[in-house]
Amino acid sequence: MEKIVEQNWDYTKHAKFYEYRPNYAPISIDMLKFIVSKNANGGGDYRLKVADIGAGTGNLSIMLLERNCQVTSVEPNDAMREIGIERTKNQDIKWVRAIGIESTLEDKTFDWVTFGSSFNVMDRDLALQETHRILKDNGYFSCMWNHRDLNDPIQEIAEEIIMDLVPNYNRGVRREDQRPIIESRKDLFNDIMYLEQDFYFHQSIDNYINAWKSVKNPYWDLETKEGSELFEKIAYQMKHKLPSSFNIRYTTRCWSAKKVN
Repeated sequence: MEKIVEQNWDYTKHAKFYEYRPNYAPISIDMLKFIVSKNANGGGDYRLKVADIGAGTGNLSIMLLERNCQVTSVEPNDAMREIGIERTKNQDIKWVRAIGIESTLEDKTFDWVTFGSSFNVMDRDLALQETHRILKDNGYFSCMWNHRDLNDPIQEIAEEIIMDLVPNYNRGVRREDQRPIIESRKDLFNDIMYLEQDFYFHQSIDNYINAWKSVKNPYWDLETKEGSELFEKIAYQMKHKLPSSFNIRYTTRCWSAKKVN
């Protein structure tokens, strides 16, 4: 079959390193589920139907399953999706091979559509249109990311290492305020809300470096000689300047909005 990817964001080489990334702050997901449930059709013990768009290897999907949601995970990358299917086997989940702006899902089917670290890899305006199409009336959209606290002492050292070796390093759209793009489609979504929560994640230095291997950017491609050499320099500096294990502060940041019926 042909390979489907979100634009040029092919994560095949990065998939096996996603397990080293921290998951989202649990209380944040609990709060979001509570808000969506209060507005969902059905009420009572009604199980939320959630479409997790750009589900990757299933990090957010698993959190949703743990909260008794009916989950449909949409992931275009074969390597990522295969890992996700294995991680969620024997659970109430459906995996779909499609892209976020053409999800192939039915109209007005879902109470909640989530984008875990994926809203930035597609045309966000088209993604909002597609989300509006597949949401039920009164349904919710959420996009979220985990951001490293750049003022954390460990992260300050890591940033210094990266900026020294990659002076033009840029973190891209994922750190931008998403409110303006959502507000630009007031015809589709309103009642915008923002939530953030700090949390600490314990990692060994080896796992921390592996987590960096999951990052896709234009600066180091691990499949090329130049990219591999650059990353090895970064890893060497990190191993010599950071402790063997440490707690790192992250922040889960999430923007949500309610569908305009």
